[in-house]
Amino acid sequence: MSPSTNILVLGATGYLGGSIVSRLLEHPKAANFSITALVRSEPKATVLETLGIKTVLGSLGEHDKLETLVSQADVTIAADADDLAVTEAILRGLKRKFQDTGKAPILIHSSGTGVLVDSAMGMHATDTIYSDTDIAQIESLPPTALHRNVDLAIVAADEAGYAKTHIILPPTIFGLATGKLVDLGIQNRHSIQIPGFIKYNIARGHVGIVGEGKNVWGVVAQSEVVDFYIILLDAVLSNPATSHGREGFYFTDNGEFTHREVVDAVSSALAARGVVKLAEPTPFAEDDFKKLPFLAFFGTNARSRSDRSRALGWSPTKTAKDMLASIQPEVDALIQKA
Repeated sequence: MSPSTNILVLGATGYLGGSIVSRLLEHPKAANFSITALVRSEPKATVLETLGIKTVLGSLGEHDKLETLVSQADVTIAADADDLAVTEAILRGLKRKFQDTGKAPILIHSSGTGVLVDSAMGMHATDTIYSDTDIAQIESLPPTALHRNVDLAIVAADEAGYAKTHIILPPTIFGLATGKLVDLGIQNRHSIQIPGFIKYNIARGHVGIVGEGKNVWGVVAQSEVVDFYIILLDAVLSNPATSHGREGFYFTDNGEFTHREVVDAVSSALAARGVVKLAEPTPFAEDDFKKLPFLAFFGTNARSRSDRSRALGWSPTKTAKDMLASIQPEVDALIQKA
């Protein structure tokens, strides 16, 4: 490792990015890291700077600024950049870095197993399970799949030789974020999927279900997917040949659940706080899907196996049982926040 590794974190106060930053600050080699964060909020930037983090005020939509920041980094961790125009700006920055130094910079990008979804609408599970070591299977995914246009652009950059790219694809992430940035009040603590489902059902007044809830998704604890970001970072810094590009897809699953299991847990948790009456879930109607198109996503299948990730030494312990147990604290935090 060089005496100083310049690391740019995008999404540095977000659900994943904030915890990644906290881990970088606690890293055994933290003294060798120079961390930069692009942030929208001046008060948050001020807090980050007290931790020794360089900050630049701006948004991912400021493509020229983003490109310049990436061109100055040895490693870019994109925890909140699932947009093609944003990704293209990142890739231009990586290319500039390569042209300036002759050394391919590193990109660690956050995608997701949403790329695997089908149209089951809760009516059935699937036997199709994607492994991150099966390159041909991953490459069979259509370019129209969720996240896929961004993932393909990133792989193409690696194929062109001007970057070493690594794509992390978490499944459903659960658990309230923790860490230094949470303690300082500047990090989002909540995931998207399950909290979004909880909030919609609170507003609806009765818990709903997509189809029969038979579909299956993978699961990972927030703290353990953050573990993998650090494991992967350590691996690529110590060995630039660590699987990248076409071979640089990393799933992070540790167990599976059905949509019905989440529906029942949310119903029980909300009923325990008197928010809804405990009752059989009612099928979401056309009006529900119009109000929140994302609801259909809860009826899809997305099954993966993190074989490549585990080969790097990642060994998660929390499972779907822990995820279901986390729903009551998640409900309580959302009620308190409201």
